[in-house]
Amino acid sequence: MSEDNVRALREAIKISPDNLPLRQLLADGLCGLGRFEEAEKEYTVALAMEPGNEKLQVGLAGVFYQLGKYSHALVIAEDLVKKSQPQPKALLLLARLLLNDGNLEKARQRYREAIAVDASLMDESFAERLGTSGSPSLSLPASASAPERVRVGAEDPSDDDDDDVAADFFEENLERSTINFAEIGGMDEVKDQIRMKIIHPLKNPEIFKAYGKKTGGGILMYGPPGCGKTHLARATAGEINARFLAVGINDVLDMWLGNSERNLHELFEQARRNTPCVVFFDEVDALAASRSDMRHSGGRHIINQFLMELDGVKSSNEGVLILAATNAPWHLDSAFRRPGRFDRVIFVPPPDLGARAAILRILLRGKPIENIDFQHIASKTDKFSGADLMAVVDTAVERKLDQALKTGKSQPITTKDLEHSLKTVRPTTAEWFSTARNYALYSNQGGAYDDIVKYLKL
Repeated sequence: MSEDNVRALREAIKISPDNLPLRQLLADGLCGLGRFEEAEKEYTVALAMEPGNEKLQVGLAGVFYQLGKYSHALVIAEDLVKKSQPQPKALLLLARLLLNDGNLEKARQRYREAIAVDASLMDESFAERLGTSGSPSLSLPASASAPERVRVGAEDPSDDDDDDVAADFFEENLERSTINFAEIGGMDEVKDQIRMKIIHPLKNPEIFKAYGKKTGGGILMYGPPGCGKTHLARATAGEINARFLAVGINDVLDMWLGNSERNLHELFEQARRNTPCVVFFDEVDALAASRSDMRHSGGRHIINQFLMELDGVKSSNEGVLILAATNAPWHLDSAFRRPGRFDRVIFVPPPDLGARAAILRILLRGKPIENIDFQHIASKTDKFSGADLMAVVDTAVERKLDQALKTGKSQPITTKDLEHSLKTVRPTTAEWFSTARNYALYSNQGGAYDDIVKYLKL
């Protein structure tokens, strides 16, 4: 089903809100596009109209399964298979739920029952995990594996309009974020820290003012590349409906003496004029490297200016929220970690099992899919970053596109397609952890890298 079909169905339902077949068609179509939250709402409304409709119940249970609400799905599935003639899709869903719980024998039994009634439900990938072929007539082996879980180019100093050029540039690049935390899979602990430091002070100013806490401050996020630090910063701005300004090294540095400091000052001034504003420094170590490692004074001047702006020496930073990301926190000047600057340092690790499943759901949303076992794929992607998971999905999509161009027919993405992608895509975080491990073991003064020690179980 295409997006146009979805829009057409929604318009038809506005005219005929009690039309049950239309609602079921819409819910099924949303499932096929991976828009499971929307499908859940449609199935719920439809079931309120006809509570005993087994097809709707199976659909809702399937949505719960895809969203990781396994207990919700289990309640419905177990109730459905008690019927005298249970729906084969309910049997298959129960088999998947049983396998997730490690109950292999019962899962095999339910799978056999499902495909005995409807052979079209045979799932090669699922059958392999059960240790059987798709056919119910073939014998099952004794054992099988259970699832594992923007550029500022300051003009030549001879141009009298330098400040206006920089100001116009930063003004033009202030944006409104269109995403929020709901678009970020997992990372719950990191989100909680950002909420306490940034979001809650803005939404509850009276409470924080009573305790003498101001709105503003800085958070430094570090970790392996591709784990969502930039995405998280943009979602933070969206969460509080604040302006967002992304800053790269080329937006600040300039070949002319004094221009880099001027650019940095104008950046902060622009943020102060547009509060609340989230300013995000990507690869901040390039602007805030350790001064002891520098041979020239120019770099030190930039760092000193950066520290002055963070402290709000000449202007208040009330309502200016600073987020920064780095893959190399060990290269950062220690002065930036002082309270009042980047006083909250957060380790952003690769997503855990639940987060990987959530990220896969988000990445596949709106794409044609069929019976994706997100939990199973997530269990096979340990240490994968969000970017790595995107590569898995992109590889599967490209393979499907290639098949469609050759056959002239479009086919949905399946679990098997994602498993095929995993044969070529490998996690890219290993090299980072190799370096981080040395710093965590031998340069962990003051417990700066305790989070890495804990994560690697050193």
